Amino acid sequence: MKRLARAFAAGLLLAGPAAADPATGLWQTEPGDDGAFAHVRIYSCAPHLCGVIEAAFDRAGAPVESDTVGKRMIWDMRPEGGGGYGGGKIWAPDRDKVYRAQMALQGNRLTVEGCILGGLACRGQDWTRLR
Repeated sequence: MKRLARAFAAGLLLAGPAAADPATGLWQTEPGDDGAFAHVRIYSCAPHLCGVIEAAFDRAGAPVESDTVGKRMIWDMRPEGGGGYGGGKIWAPDRDKVYRAQMALQGNRLTVEGCILGGLACRGQDWTRLR
């Protein structure tokens, strides 16, 4: 019985990483109009995905202090299959506004888009996976 319990526990430990969503990890945003960019950590906030700004950088790639670091940027993002995500929200630091959001994962590129007016006006970026 102890062997069975140990085997079950080992199976649970091994299944955890395998069940991680492929969009989780550290992502680099595209540079903004001023050339600055950020690193955003996407993580599971079960049963959805969320994202927080981990670091900010200037146009030369040097780390900078920013009041956006540590702030939640993405929340309530739901996997929809085929690399698509929707139903979430995204905060745009440059405009200090929240938009309905969707994401699409293709390899090490994550297309992140925020929309208003029922999807009539959208803007987005392609983020690059760092880890």
